[in-house]
Amino acid sequence: MPTALAALEEAYARRGARTAASTRLSVSMDPSVSMGPAVSTSPAGDRTPVVGYVGADVPVELLTAAGVHAVRLTGDPDSGSVLGDRYLGRGVDPMARSVLTRLLAGSFGDLDRIVVSHDCEASLRLFYALRELRRVEPGTALPEAYLVDILHLPHRTTARYNRRRIGEFAARLEAWTGRPLDLAGAVAAHDERRRLLTAVAELRRAVPARLTGRQFLAVANAALPVDEHIALLERLLAEAGRLGEHPGRRVFLSGSDHDTPHVYETVESEGYVIVGEDHSFGDLFLGEPVGAGGLDALAEHYHHSGPTAHRATVGERAAHAARAVRHCRAELFVGYSRIGDEAPAWDFPAQRAALDIPAVLLERQEYGRADLAALRKEHPCAV
Repeated sequence: MPTALAALEEAYARRGARTAASTRLSVSMDPSVSMGPAVSTSPAGDRTPVVGYVGADVPVELLTAAGVHAVRLTGDPDSGSVLGDRYLGRGVDPMARSVLTRLLAGSFGDLDRIVVSHDCEASLRLFYALRELRRVEPGTALPEAYLVDILHLPHRTTARYNRRRIGEFAARLEAWTGRPLDLAGAVAAHDERRRLLTAVAELRRAVPARLTGRQFLAVANAALPVDEHIALLERLLAEAGRLGEHPGRRVFLSGSDHDTPHVYETVESEGYVIVGEDHSFGDLFLGEPVGAGGLDALAEHYHHSGPTAHRATVGERAAHAARAVRHCRAELFVGYSRIGDEAPAWDFPAQRAALDIPAVLLERQEYGRADLAALRKEHPCAV
């Protein structure tokens, strides 16, 4: 039997591939609603709806509660983005352009729906493009796209707005599937996964680190149903004593999202170990538990989710960086800003001022690439 880490890395390598949903589910989307073909069936022949989602603010607990197979859609820096460039324009974050290109190419297999959150401008632009392409170019065979518009202003009116949006999404899922949501069970499962991932994150924060940043990215984003993910996380923690040690210079990576391992692999190939980050595919994916409280608690959770560059103030980002750097005992702070995603670079001066460790900014980077010239010059690390 492979180790839990090997199994999680294999599941991570499958993310974004043509979808093969779990056959243990047995719910159906409402047949009265137009939709594409299902990609998998249970032994009894029941359809397993597959929902692709984009963005950090999609309440995945509701997707689990609806009994659908949820797949976070990711780009691919190595496959180009010609179609995405055509419909979104080259000024939009290339990660979003890559996701659209892959959707139009059928790279994710047959999806029944796409859910997009308003976590950043690029996600919103992607949603509008998907909606219009479905309307004016039906030959693209894109599924219906739905926007979950969660806002993050610190106001009661924003909280009420978010609660309405969460309620509407829950109602839409019930209409799609024709069944009530098992919200309590889904929240409990996702909270358990958060608890286990938080424990796994401590393995990376150990001195020396017991997981690399690339490995943690795989562990956190393995393409698995929640219950299977939980089982492998439990095994990983039980096998922690067998993990290797990674004594490289400890880096905290801040800035743009990383939906692929490319940048992590580039940085760590130079002898660094990424022990923490502040994007939604890494440490910010963990967050606080939702707990009891139903839709109200879920709305509050996503209202106050992590301080990304697109929805937090410069001061909030700097304060978070200082806390996180201390927590993971980083020795070097690396800010990373991708072309088409300039917001993280605006935070860097305040972040650097709040830190007591060296900091370097890698800005205007190509999607999935890291030009380490500045890092090598200012903070060399022997491999």
